[in-house]
Amino acid sequence: MAHVKSGGATNQHHQRAGKRLGVKLYGGQAVKTGQIIVRQRGSDFHAGLNTELGRDFTLFSLSQGVVKFRKLHGVNYVDVISN
Repeated sequence: MAHVKSGGATNQHHQRAGKRLGVKLYGGQAVKTGQIIVRQRGSDFHAGLNTELGRDFTLFSLSQGVVKFRKLHGVNYVDVISN
């Protein structure tokens, strides 16, 4: 006799909260010193002018200004342009 296994086990997986990664401040937005611009795993975005890369690949501002995204030779950079 043919049997079909029950699908109840798929409902028992543990649900986990997200890591809240991604771009936090977009181009043209004002930023203060020390404010997080991008949270990422790996360097999808590289540190440009007035930005620094944290040890968990977080990009944060070194000065007050406006966020600007640019692409150079296929590499995405994040800059903070001072006012």
